[in-house]
Amino acid sequence: MSITVEDVKAALSRVIDPNTGKDFVTTKSVRNLKVENGAIALDIELGYPARSQIEGIRAGILAALQPFGLGIALNVTSKIIAHTVQRGLKPLPNVKNIIAVASGKGGVGKSTTAVNLALALAAEGATVGVLDADIYGPSQPMMLGVSGRPMSNDGKTMEPMEGHGIQVSSIGFLIDPDEPMVWRGPMVTQALQQLLDQTNWRELDYLVVDMPPGTGDIQLTLSQKVPVTGAVIVTTPQDIALLDARKGLKMFEKVGIPILGVVENMSTHICSNCGHTEEIFGAGGGEKMCADFGVDFLGKLPLKMAIREQTDSGKPTVVADPDGQVATLYKEIARKVAIKVAEKAKDMSSKFPSIVIKND
Repeated sequence: MSITVEDVKAALSRVIDPNTGKDFVTTKSVRNLKVENGAIALDIELGYPARSQIEGIRAGILAALQPFGLGIALNVTSKIIAHTVQRGLKPLPNVKNIIAVASGKGGVGKSTTAVNLALALAAEGATVGVLDADIYGPSQPMMLGVSGRPMSNDGKTMEPMEGHGIQVSSIGFLIDPDEPMVWRGPMVTQALQQLLDQTNWRELDYLVVDMPPGTGDIQLTLSQKVPVTGAVIVTTPQDIALLDARKGLKMFEKVGIPILGVVENMSTHICSNCGHTEEIFGAGGGEKMCADFGVDFLGKLPLKMAIREQTDSGKPTVVADPDGQVATLYKEIARKVAIKVAEKAKDMSSKFPSIVIKND
């Protein structure tokens, strides 16, 4: 009995990607499938970074194709592409996807979540940058252990700084650490625009934007002038934090930026002495919020002293303890975010010519 391409596709349609919950045929991940000369050859192209997942995916596909009794040449790779942004805007030239990490109020661990999310995406194989958009309270230079001033080769633009393999731009590199930013709204929004446009980002798959808390000038500028692929909302289970997080979520909905999901930070406190866990900020608030608004719950993160210590030392958890339980949680959240981005429509703006109307 001869094996056909359709037979192989039928077998592959029964193999479920553990990260997306869908089969590889439905997601159109199967590429270059051939059955010839007594062998099966195919590529699996994932739309999200998955360095830690590739061996498991490969093993599952090989197991499904083994009964055919043919030689199997299988490549599993990831390819990140640009996806759609707000209407009227185009993605930045060297940035495929911009992910805003936001919160309704301060003190919920948004910046810590943003930097670990960026490092987790990089650990999974993506090229990642971080834009510190919290002009009044820039914290990414300290969190990434980066100091000094950015280089400028032309006097007009600046090169991104680098920390732990990711590119970073922040107003914190341009001012004295103890100098307060006593600026009115227009100056702050102009600073954000300059940081974004005048940084020579180098071919990023994802740019993670660490937003200031609230729903003010920066958020409005981001929604109107910055091509954002989607937003991640960070909250704690505490009722007052959820109240503000709901406002942040509604704001992004109003301005046409999709919500990729909600992260519940400080879900449980883990005692560093005995390991006892306690829900000191309440329980289930993030999941209830997601159910109310019909968005994805991306995961829970604990309130743990080590997370604070590692971030303060310039080596966030994903770098300091890459195989630990908390780093694994950050990586799972990062994959979920990347998959949500991958499910969005592709950006086709580069395929269309620009139409210019002149009165001659």
